[in-house]
Amino acid sequence: MHIFAIANQKGGVGKTTTSVNLAASLALSGQRTLLIDLDPQGNATMGSGVDKQRLSASVYPLLLGEASLSEVRSVTSCGYDLLPANRDLAGAEVEMVSLDRREKRLKEALASHLNDYDFVLIDCPPSLSLLTLNGLCAAHGVIIPMQCEYFALEGLSDLVNTIKRVHANLNRDLKIIGLLRVMFDPRSTLSTQVSAQLEQHFGDKVFKTLVPRNVRLAEAPSYGLPGVLFDKASKGAQAYLAFAAEMIERVKKWEAK
Repeated sequence: MHIFAIANQKGGVGKTTTSVNLAASLALSGQRTLLIDLDPQGNATMGSGVDKQRLSASVYPLLLGEASLSEVRSVTSCGYDLLPANRDLAGAEVEMVSLDRREKRLKEALASHLNDYDFVLIDCPPSLSLLTLNGLCAAHGVIIPMQCEYFALEGLSDLVNTIKRVHANLNRDLKIIGLLRVMFDPRSTLSTQVSAQLEQHFGDKVFKTLVPRNVRLAEAPSYGLPGVLFDKASKGAQAYLAFAAEMIERVKKWEAK
């Protein structure tokens, strides 16, 4: 099982869009996939067609050790399983502070289900919180969605430092899997320049796939669907399907080594 956190400390960079569309694309490729919503906003939950207001169970009691993964997971109509979240999750931050091994709660909850899935994706909140830390401690690697603009570069250096610190102190398996350029506008000189800088600095850590700005991707969550199921022919959906294929290829190469 490959566990990837989808993280960026900057908000509005397409983390949730990437999480639900990658999960759906991997499921369409025949991969057994689990998506974990670690954001109290619950956007990945709603984007997967699950009503966050009516949850019988969520990732919240799982982190507190009051429920098992089997009790919490939902089977979605999108082809993947989901550990859903809602506003209650914000309370977990406070309650987990006093718990033993508080940053390893998610990792321990996943430990007995390692053979259930090919891919586990963790949609992290846009901050370095105890929830994000749980995501990073449970993961083998981090996928960083980012826009090709100046401020995104500044935020990226902070995130890379955070990942290095977690790697050194809490999770020796953690590494950067790759950077995914999202909301890309090829007509923008700045986008092209920043994209070139990323390739120069990070080399093959930058995924080849470019996800364009796309209205259909933005519309999809209001229908409770990932973009790849809402309008498979749209440019955004095609990009995420290509990204899933690239992801599967990368994993095959690691396994072959």
